[in-house]
Formats: sequence, C-alpha cells, structure tokens
Amino acid sequence: MPPFPEVLTVGETMALVVPARAEPLESAVDFRVEPGGAESNVAAHLAALGRRAAWAGAVGDDPLGRRLLAQLDALGVDTSWAGRDPGSPTGVYFKNPGDGVHYYRAGSAASRLGADTVAGLPVAGARLLHLSGITPALSASCEELVDALFDAAAAAAVPVSFDVNHRPALWPSRAAAAERLLGLARRARVVFVGLDEAEGLWGTSTAESVRELLPEPAQLIVKDGAVGATEFSHGAPAAHVPATPTTAVEVVGAGDAFAAGWIAAWLDGADAEARLSAGHARAVLTIAGTSDVPREEGNEG
Repeated sequence: MPPFPEVLTVGETMALVVPARAEPLESAVDFRVEPGGAESNVAAHLAALGRRAAWAGAVGDDPLGRRLLAQLDALGVDTSWAGRDPGSPTGVYFKNPGDGVHYYRAGSAASRLGADTVAGLPVAGARLLHLSGITPALSASCEELVDALFDAAAAAAVPVSFDVNHRPALWPSRAAAAERLLGLARRARVVFVGLDEAEGLWGTSTAESVRELLPEPAQLIVKDGAVGATEFSHGAPAAHVPATPTTAVEVVGAGDAFAAGWIAAWLDGADAEARLSAGHARAVLTIAGTSDVPREEGNEG
C-alpha cells in the first residue's frame, strides 16, 4: 500500500487533445494528447511542487485511459486509487487555443462514479481533500459521491478545499447550480471562486460581497483574472495580491494551477500574501502555454 497522500483529489480526468502549437483547432496539423481535468490538474501541479498528491477517479479501460494514468504517474501523481471501467469510455476534450474548449464526456467512466467509491479512498489519511464543482454536475451518482466525500472528510476531521468551477453547460439551470454550489462551498474549509463566476451565480459583484455570502470557509479566495486575487481568512484582514503580468496564450486550466500553488504554500504554513503569490506564480505557467498540466516538469505528452 502506498503512503497516504498529503492531498487527495477526487473527480474527473479526460484526454485533452490540444494543438502542439498555439493555433486554431480547425487548421492545426500536429496535436498532443495529455491529461486534463480540474482535480487531476491540481494533483499534477502539486506533484510538480514536490507534494505527495493523489488523484482518484475513473477512466475507461481503453487506450486513452491507460495513457492518461501512465502520464499522470510520470508527472508524479499517485494513481493508486484510480479505477479503470471496462463498461464506459474515457472522456475527451479538445482545446481551441484562445477560443475555449469542446467537451465529449457524456457517459464517461468518470460520470459513473458514486458514493460507494468513497469507502476505498484514503480520505482519513490525507492532510487535505480537494474537490471541484464540476463533479456534482456530471451525473446523479457523482452528486452523491461529492456529498459522501464531504461527510467522510468531516468524520475524519480532514479539511476540504473546494473550487467552485461553475460549468454552465453541465447544469440544468443557473438557479440549480447557484443553490448547489453555494451549499457545497459553505461546507468547505477553503474555497476558490472567480469573481466573474460568483457574479454569474449569485449576483455578487465584489470580493467583499462574495465574503458576505460565504462567511463559513476559514479561507475564501476570490480570483479576479488579470487584476489579482483576494483572500479572506477568519480572524485576519483581507489580503490582496495583484496578478503576475504575462502574455496569455490560453487561460483554461489556470485556476487549477492557481489552486495548486496556493495549497502547496498553505501546506508549508505560509501567510495569505505568500499563498496568493504562489497561486499566481503557478497560474502563469499555464496561461503562457496550451497545456493544463506542467509540461516544464518533463511532460512531453
């Protein structure tokens, strides 16, 4: 049995197909295939920062699924608790640099995860459990999975970090997403949310109004794109750190990298300003390229 991870991430990973150069999907000739997905992205960036990170979830028992697990292993992510489902495929998405992404995830192995998955996971041995708002929107069973994970973490006194990650296309309505994601965020110790998504979900137009809506988390991090990020912590004044200037190639995945940088600094006992700075430093690596995972650490996909 491998040692318990410091950070356990649970959720979806998919095969990300991305042009080898930052050019349109429609006309590109050369492509890479590599892991992509909010939770596995966080694990990969944490591993690159020297932390013991595990990703748990499911891929299809198919060539893409086996490829993704091998790539995550090569990135230093512990996949000991990841399953291979012979009855459903690995999800796929295509990145169109500078113009968003196209997802093909219906019926994927990840969407078939459920509450029974939790019994086999090392939740109680982790220092932190990281989840995202994408998972409960994948299927009814995945919604049950997220509730069961929060319950297991609470029973073991393990803190949960939660990235809101609102994906409108996955939800039946904005109202349904707003209610469910707010309820989950209120259960978490650490919450990451973009100011734009908070405004779209809850009508909160400032970082301070997001905090008024979400007083429960011990740390609430409100990200405002190229402006910067603000952290609210119990018993401390709010901290704001401007974003690191960079030329953006593709912003998809930057939030996951930010979360990983912040979490790594939190594990080290850093203060709020240092945590935010670490998040920005990690996000820049993703914004400046087309990969969701840290290629500079040796991922040649």
